Amino acid sequence: MIVEFSVGNFLSFKEPRTLSLEATGITEHPDSVFACGAQNLLRTAVLYGANSSGKSNLIKAMSMMRLLVLTSGEKSSAAKLPVVPFRLSTETENRPSFFEVVFFTDNARYRYGFEVDAKIVHAEWLFSQTTGKEMPLFIRENDGIGVTEAFSEGKGLEDRTRDNALFLSVVDLFNGQTAGAIVKWFNRWVTVSGLSHDNYRNKTFSLLEREETKEKMLRFFSDLDLGFERLKVKKQEFLMTTGSAGYMAQEPDENADVRIMTVHKKFDAEGNAVGTQEFDLREQESSGTNKIIDLAGPIFETLTGGGILVVDELDAKLHPLLTAAVTKLFNSSEYNTHRAQLIFATHDTNLLTYGGFRRDQIYFLEKDNTEATDLYSLIEYREEGSKAKVRKDRSFEKDYIAGRYGAIPFTGNFSELL
Repeated sequence: MIVEFSVGNFLSFKEPRTLSLEATGITEHPDSVFACGAQNLLRTAVLYGANSSGKSNLIKAMSMMRLLVLTSGEKSSAAKLPVVPFRLSTETENRPSFFEVVFFTDNARYRYGFEVDAKIVHAEWLFSQTTGKEMPLFIRENDGIGVTEAFSEGKGLEDRTRDNALFLSVVDLFNGQTAGAIVKWFNRWVTVSGLSHDNYRNKTFSLLEREETKEKMLRFFSDLDLGFERLKVKKQEFLMTTGSAGYMAQEPDENADVRIMTVHKKFDAEGNAVGTQEFDLREQESSGTNKIIDLAGPIFETLTGGGILVVDELDAKLHPLLTAAVTKLFNSSEYNTHRAQLIFATHDTNLLTYGGFRRDQIYFLEKDNTEATDLYSLIEYREEGSKAKVRKDRSFEKDYIAGRYGAIPFTGNFSELL
């Protein structure tokens, strides 16, 4: 479970900014909160902001941290790290980027972070907390790596760590127990695109074949009223043909061509059901239906495995009620029994009215006059000259569209343009 994520000097983030999923003391929507150790954490967080405000960059930062943890230990000494600093300031363009995450795994709380540029790791640190105060496991600086007795699995690996490799990743390669548990946690922190979603269909295939997820997924599709009676997975012998509309799946059988068919009722002239008709999902169903079925794979894998799912442009191609249905899966204590978390970016302001979000779940991003991204939650927002919080009975959607909370596009005077 993620407590908070921070990033600085990366893409449009100049100064460090933090997305926190630690619940505040407000009382609305208690189902959206779960206990983890001595802390209460949020099941979801939603990101709002104008185009180019930094929403996608925040998600890219999460994806970048995960990528570096999972792959840096396997790179060659000549490989470059794909980080991009904030380039609109002479103060930051040649400095390292900063990433840090606080999370729970295996009944322990960890704080892990690093500072890197394209060539080397400048700093890296790992702290743990089981009871009492936070304790260091290792601290890395330019002059070396200091490993404590509590992280004995890292002893002797300091000199085996290249300048462009994370020490945590190296210790995992040598089967360090704590490092392995942390790397596995990062592997369950998944980022997906809400625009290019075809690649996730294989996961949907796989979960539709598992008894523990099949019924939940089919019930979810039925509740969405997508127009079909049921889904049918068809396998046939794999054939490579030019221009084939078939989807070549690696799961569940890499030697099969697997298609999802939707089954519709067929009616006679009097409107009586007389049979069924199968449609190919990819070719004959809407883009919104394709998207919700494609994303069902990572959604239900996260719900059943208790991971973290991050989605950019969740609302693209979806009716607002479908978007709300996805978010309510995660905010539901009935469906979300493994403390899974969802972080997503959207332009769907309707969710501010009927999405059932707490004020500490709603985040806004906007750029200042130096084009650096700022990040703040609705619970943190204070109007100029006031110390009062936004009240829970306000119309968040109406206020946001009116510009009360910032983070909206400035469209200028269209009457003058015309």
